[in-house]
Amino acid sequence: MTIVLGLLGLLIAFFLGLALYAQIWKRRAQRAVPPRGAFTRISTGRLHYLDVGEGPAILLIHGLGGQMGNFDCGLIDDLARDHRVIAVDRPGMGWSERPLSHPCAPADNARLMFEIMEKLRIEQPLVVGHSLGGAIALAMAVQEAEKLRGLALLAPLTLRGQQPAEIFDGLAIRSDLQRFLTAWTFATPAALRHAEEVIDVLYAPEQMPPNAAIQGGAMLTLQPRHFYHTSRDFIHSATGLEEMSRKYADLTVPVRLLYGSGDQILDPQHHGAKLVGRHPQMGLKMVPGGHMLPLTQPKLCAEFIRDASAKMRGSLTVRRASPEVYR
Repeated sequence: MTIVLGLLGLLIAFFLGLALYAQIWKRRAQRAVPPRGAFTRISTGRLHYLDVGEGPAILLIHGLGGQMGNFDCGLIDDLARDHRVIAVDRPGMGWSERPLSHPCAPADNARLMFEIMEKLRIEQPLVVGHSLGGAIALAMAVQEAEKLRGLALLAPLTLRGQQPAEIFDGLAIRSDLQRFLTAWTFATPAALRHAEEVIDVLYAPEQMPPNAAIQGGAMLTLQPRHFYHTSRDFIHSATGLEEMSRKYADLTVPVRLLYGSGDQILDPQHHGAKLVGRHPQMGLKMVPGGHMLPLTQPKLCAEFIRDASAKMRGSLTVRRASPEVYR
């Protein structure tokens, strides 16, 4: 019995040590990347947002496990010269809150974005979605296209059918209890241990910019709750995507896509060329690069978004988007 109690005590001490380790790194991350915007409240709790510039509105939606810093290594400042630019930490990400069991499929996130639009009085924005943010932007267009000026999507998730990259295997947790326990124990040391290989795949064939960890906000991924919500987003990222994709042909707003030809996270042929092949009213621009274009090529992204905004200005909705396709 003494041996059993001793082993139990060691096990408890081990997990308490992991939880303390996670807490230490959480505080380090929050000190390194403090809030850069303002706060308001929506149905999911506190929302962290940045609202800068004047002109036609551009709403930036980051992808899986990201936060507004994904757009803040030059892209936001560039666009804010002649646009009103709104970037948010999606609920559950960065400094924003979300209940542990809140629905988080792309359609659910889209409804939250409309709530944010109403709260911040954003009218007829050009919606820019990166990665999973692209699926959320498309869900917004499917739900209430009349409230949008158009979509400019950066390396977007658009269709079902692609096997996720191996670097996401650790997020494939279906039990909320297991996810919560993992978030506060093994997630942080695992993230630190495998950071280099994850970064290599995430940015390939490009390199992670030196300012991505702090200014780009990457350190905030070390927060336990950030892991928890990222895992839930990952599990539900394809929920409703097949049904949603059947409605793309009926979209009444212009849609433009920018893809890096060497993207190792989302196949540009599947999510880009295949999509435009089915719906030639959409536009695709393929460039050399990888998945993290807003961080690695902010100037190129700004030019793409500004060009889309100029072409969509004054035409709030269209019968069909322009047939122009970039190659």
